[in-house]
Amino acid sequence: MVDAEALVRPVVEGAGFELFDVTFGGGVGGRPILRVTVDRDGGLDLDTIAALSDKVARRLDLENFGEGRYELEVSSPGIERPLKTPAHFARAIGSRVRIKTDQPVGDARVHDGVLIASDEERIELEIDGSRRAIPVAAIRSARTVADWSAELKRSAV
Repeated sequence: MVDAEALVRPVVEGAGFELFDVTFGGGVGGRPILRVTVDRDGGLDLDTIAALSDKVARRLDLENFGEGRYELEVSSPGIERPLKTPAHFARAIGSRVRIKTDQPVGDARVHDGVLIASDEERIELEIDGSRRAIPVAAIRSARTVADWSAELKRSAV
């Protein structure tokens, strides 16, 4: 099968977006789902996502992507977004994050703090005024954590 990411990346980036993630796998009733997650500074609205979804679908149709039927989902990673790649971590510097590790680091497996640095091998958090380095290899999951009171105030404006 043709690599989905290789097909959608030029469409997404050509439209001025960042390709955040691409997954292809099981869905409802056995029909696989191609999930294309995109982002851009300033966020995305539904009309923009719908227009991009049409462009991605046309490209996939032209290339005869998929064996049989599948669902296409194009979306934003949201306010609380997963962090999977070094680029995701780099973009989240200065944000509040929650990191879960396989083994304890600093006597904890769950680490809530502000991401202050990242590279290919480790990330660094500020937790209650202290710095904690976490090896990337030890990370089981990571995501940004929204300040919901600030988000609600911003949406009320």
